Amino acid sequence: MNIALTYNIRHRKPSLKNKKAIEEAEFDDTATIKGISNALKKLGHKVFLIEANKSAFLKFYKLKPKIDLVFNIAEGYGQDREAQIPMILEILKIPYVGSKPITQAICLNKAKTKEILSFYRIPTPKFQIFKEINDKPKNNLKFPLIVKPNSEGSSKGIFQSSFVKNKKELKEKIKELIKTYDNPVLVEEFLIGREITIGLIGNDPVEILPPVEIDFSALPKNFIPIDSYETKWIIDNPKSKIKTVICPAKIDNKLWQKIKNICLKTKEVLDILDWCRIDLRLDKNGIPNVLDINQIPGIIPDPKENSRFTLAARMAGYTYEEMLNKIIKSAFQRYNINY
Repeated sequence: MNIALTYNIRHRKPSLKNKKAIEEAEFDDTATIKGISNALKKLGHKVFLIEANKSAFLKFYKLKPKIDLVFNIAEGYGQDREAQIPMILEILKIPYVGSKPITQAICLNKAKTKEILSFYRIPTPKFQIFKEINDKPKNNLKFPLIVKPNSEGSSKGIFQSSFVKNKKELKEKIKELIKTYDNPVLVEEFLIGREITIGLIGNDPVEILPPVEIDFSALPKNFIPIDSYETKWIIDNPKSKIKTVICPAKIDNKLWQKIKNICLKTKEVLDILDWCRIDLRLDKNGIPNVLDINQIPGIIPDPKENSRFTLAARMAGYTYEEMLNKIIKSAFQRYNINY
């Protein structure tokens, strides 16, 4: 098969001091792009590399007769960015891996996602969206709170300082994030329980990969136990002695069944296709709450990296190539293409 791999390149290593590095947090480095490309070639595919920039539409238009499927890991730029490549492919009628544009756009918008989850009674932390600096918090929100950009991923904009304990800290953080990211700010109640992330592959049936737990026990003593930018990108790196993930997580059958049911229902109500990763956190009563939906989860090939989806697939017994093949196969089945 002829497969186009579309992506955005990260040019800088993660850093707390470099604003450009933080801006590129969701993008993939050249080693990851090369690793995915090589894995697709090992599966017997011819690979076309297409960067998700302003010339992407024209490149897809010219290559359309040659492309059987697009493997999309592009994050895009600006508002509704994750929907950009899927929309181009819809216009050109080119099959692709992943959800439709509307699902991509909704899942990038954390508040809209939580509204839908709440409607279907899927547990998610209480929240409020702040569009302006002077918006006042609702009385039903209980401190401490977590403050984050409404439309970012990969812990972008979520720092240790995102944990706020009073109205003064809340207002300061909202002002900072609105100014920095130029989009609304989501504020949600902090849940004290364990944090777990779940990878899903396929549509009918859906395979739920082994659970990955974010382990905060080895973090510095002054750290708040959240999956912040510092935790995910600075402390958790191949050279670090601190391990921040456990896979498979030790979960009893009752809790595991709850988690699986919530993930399957979340996938259904949001119409998520082919693959995703769902982040959850337990509340004080041990009930799993959905924190975030990763429509395009990171899949770093290097086993030294704690790439959560890749790690879970490896624990399920899949090689990197087999993981990609399973995702691709689910997309071809949706399009009724023999593979």
